[in-house]
Amino acid sequence: MSILLQTSIGNLVIDLYTKDSPVECTNFIKLCKLKYYTFAPFYYVKRDLLGEFGDPLYPLSKQGRSVWSVVDADMPAQFKLHRNGKRPIHKGDVSFRVTSQVSNEQFGTSIVSITLGDLDPRKGTLPGVVFGKVVEGLDILDKLNKAIVDGEFRPLQDIRIHRTYVLDDPFEDISGMSGDVPPTPEPSEEQISTIRLDDVEQVKLEDEAHEMTQEEIRERKQREALSKALTLEIIGDLPSAEAKPMENVLFVCKLNRLTRDEDLETIFARFGAITSCEVIRDKSTGESLQYAFIEYEDKRSCEAAYFKMDGALIDDRRIHVDFSQSVSKLASVWQKQRVLRR
Repeated sequence: MSILLQTSIGNLVIDLYTKDSPVECTNFIKLCKLKYYTFAPFYYVKRDLLGEFGDPLYPLSKQGRSVWSVVDADMPAQFKLHRNGKRPIHKGDVSFRVTSQVSNEQFGTSIVSITLGDLDPRKGTLPGVVFGKVVEGLDILDKLNKAIVDGEFRPLQDIRIHRTYVLDDPFEDISGMSGDVPPTPEPSEEQISTIRLDDVEQVKLEDEAHEMTQEEIRERKQREALSKALTLEIIGDLPSAEAKPMENVLFVCKLNRLTRDEDLETIFARFGAITSCEVIRDKSTGESLQYAFIEYEDKRSCEAAYFKMDGALIDDRRIHVDFSQSVSKLASVWQKQRVLRR
């Protein structure tokens, strides 16, 4: 019985121990079926130990919810975990984190841990009940394991679950579920507010006391590109990382929803002549999608704006600007739409 998690760094296929852990597997399968984990971040990654996800609103919410609570708000957020003799000591072990314990009874929610390395059981084991194992995507776990993290072990660049696919479900749907698989939802405004962008270059990493090797530089650039690509998927377009960028067009995101075209043009015009400035809006509602394109007459003006305005505060929002390869496909769509409107 398998679940496929499509993440921002690759796919993970998890085989479930449905006979040994039927309650835990039911909880995980049904949460995946309801698309509960969509856009949930890996918010705790400790190298060679574990990676953790499970609350789609982290850090606004940190406890997660059982599927019974998701379906019926009157039900407890936690459910009782059942020990099965399996310990999370092998790379790829998937377990529910113990969120609380009363006497000898352990409880969990939707919080899942994936073991990132083979552990020595003589040194103790991680708290949790194993209910599955990653059988495809161990190389993706290696990528997760190498993520650069902050002081709280959260990746500096977002690693998120994009979609969940239930490949096999041996359990009856719980009471309150419709039986139909819902479509993958768009990220909510709350989720969008928790996005982390490519801030690695601005952060002094504590473990970087040595000069970076070419391999480390290459891996860092790959992580930056993945972060930018994720940001654009949030907005609603999957960019191409191989297309040639437009050298005189600036991409601006994380805008305040109230920021207007003319506001941006006034602010960015000090770097040079602007031929076009457009905040992109939803076709149906007309609401700002919180990103924009600014086209300058020449490349030099665009570069000046890029170096001066990344991280600037506009309408109480700290913006991000870019003109890298990771936005080129979205820029091409915008450019084609401009031509059609003329």
